[in-house]
Amino acid sequence: MKLSFALALTSTIFSASAFSPSFHRPLTSTSSSSSPSPSSSALNAVSRKDSYDITLLPGDGIGPEITEATKAVLKTLCDKCGFEMNLKEALIGGCAIDEAGDPFPQSSLDQCLASDSVLLACIGGYKWDGNPRELRPETGLLKMRKEMGLFANLRPAKVLPQLIDASTLKREVVEGVDVMVVRELTGDVYFGTPKGIDEVDGQRVGYNNMIYSESEIERIARVAGDVASKRDGRLCSVDKANVLDVSQLWRDVVIEVIEKDFPDVELSHMYVDNAAMQLIRWPKQFDTIVCGNIFGDILSDEASMLVGSLGMLPSASIGESGPGVFEPCHGSAPDIAGENKANPLAMILSAAMMLRYDLDRPDEAQLLEDAVEAVLDQGLRTADIKQEGDGCELIGCVEMGKAVAAQVESLEMKSAVTV
Repeated sequence: MKLSFALALTSTIFSASAFSPSFHRPLTSTSSSSSPSPSSSALNAVSRKDSYDITLLPGDGIGPEITEATKAVLKTLCDKCGFEMNLKEALIGGCAIDEAGDPFPQSSLDQCLASDSVLLACIGGYKWDGNPRELRPETGLLKMRKEMGLFANLRPAKVLPQLIDASTLKREVVEGVDVMVVRELTGDVYFGTPKGIDEVDGQRVGYNNMIYSESEIERIARVAGDVASKRDGRLCSVDKANVLDVSQLWRDVVIEVIEKDFPDVELSHMYVDNAAMQLIRWPKQFDTIVCGNIFGDILSDEASMLVGSLGMLPSASIGESGPGVFEPCHGSAPDIAGENKANPLAMILSAAMMLRYDLDRPDEAQLLEDAVEAVLDQGLRTADIKQEGDGCELIGCVEMGKAVAAQVESLEMKSAVTV
């Protein structure tokens, strides 16, 4: 099968059959039931079907490389499992600025909204750091989240036994860590107004507005409650209620939602500064964490380093309806772009999250995750997860993609767990 790589104009079709179990996106609609079941909390972007339209956003830096590696894995998956993914690329980030003068052009937004799901690689680079804010790659990312209504970001930080020694923390601290950070994405200080830089009394004054409405807090609390109920049943809400009024509202609303809709979830609260310390001191005390945009931005990056490399961590950004966006947690790494040194595993695992949360294909998602672990069991490593003296083989991005695809082809399909 010939694969094409054309921006927005050419679609690649991966063919293959269909399996049936389902996984449901976390609850994001108002519910009066005291204990929502997985089926009652369904909110997939699409129902399970035999063919899906997927928008690929390769972005900048190493993005095109890890996208190509992921496409090869998805082709093998589709051929084996009997369904199609029609992959069509669009612009975002620095490449969009260079080509269209906009970090997220309207044509890209329209294509994303018309898709069943969106798979994003990474954006940004030194080239655009000096641009005015409206012409920076990160502005395109914020615009995408806002315009697509992607208010909930799910970032798992699970320490794989094969990579325990890649963490900078002691083995006894990180062994067995499995944390899910649920971050609100479209409110808080990043979007609050008024904001800006003005001149006051002869000097420049910069200001932003940390603001949340009750409804914004309610919907993210429901997502977090639903996720926690499907995991270990423990939810820690992070705020700064001792000094911030917006955090006091956050805490009050989270308590109301969890007590009413998720009475079996054990809810605790922690100030953000203490949470940052506790994540390093004893991360195994956490199961699910929910927090606002800026606190979640910081804590999710901190949690991601428990596993040893950002190159291993996927994420999902979802809304109340429509397609979600699935992307690795790492940046664009422009210093190694084009050198076949990138780690594609986080993007491959992001594709697994897409299969699970948006496309109603949990078994196929599990197969991708199993294939990644099998490759690590083989002792194959990219540079970011290679440890001196570990006896593992150093390989590049292309080779890692091929190795995962080979495991997808050879492994037996298993039934997936829900989270």
